[in-house]
Amino acid sequence: MKFLIALKDKIILILSGGMDSFTLLHHAINQNYQVECLTFDYGQRHIKEIECAISACNDNNLSNLQIKIANVESIFAESALTSNHIEMPHGSYQEESMQATIVPNRNMLFISHAIAYAISKNIKRVWYGAHAGDHFIYPDCRPEFLSAMNSVAQKCHTFPINIEAPFLNFSKAEILKLGLELGLDYSKTWTCYEGKDLACGKCGSCNERLEAFTLNNFIDPLQYSEKN
Repeated sequence: MKFLIALKDKIILILSGGMDSFTLLHHAINQNYQVECLTFDYGQRHIKEIECAISACNDNNLSNLQIKIANVESIFAESALTSNHIEMPHGSYQEESMQATIVPNRNMLFISHAIAYAISKNIKRVWYGAHAGDHFIYPDCRPEFLSAMNSVAQKCHTFPINIEAPFLNFSKAEILKLGLELGLDYSKTWTCYEGKDLACGKCGSCNERLEAFTLNNFIDPLQYSEKN
């Protein structure tokens, strides 16, 4: 006898192609949510993450809407993530060294687009991959930001939209642990902030990723040009 699996709510998931949103996507699928993904091109140097996002959706037969935020690079010009003229900080994932990677108000832009898309699809939930390791660096990944966005999203349309970050209190290592338990292949993700063929192994993002693998006693399957 075959048993039907009850599908849960539909959600719009902001998928970057990095470790966190990749894990969040598969966590949602494993929990039987019906998922539609949004991926943003905002002029990031590490555009390879977009390819990973598209591939993840193709692998799971999911729709993926890619949104290019036109001319937004001029707003983000002072971030190392979008400007080739600013040196990417290397070393540990610490507040002082990572300040150069702040993209001003990025998540509010992403979430506002996701809200509009959710309304157009009559979907009432938006997920994004903020986690505890980002709190001390990125204001738009903090609990108070999520709470404020939720207040707006509850009132911006004729029906409320819920903005959710299921990994908000997870460390990178805890997110990876969940993904490894799900059997995920992290060679299909991109974390490095440098826009090169191989991950640099030196930027703060690479260091945080490698530390998470070390804490889980697991070897990162991604290829690196070098490691600290």
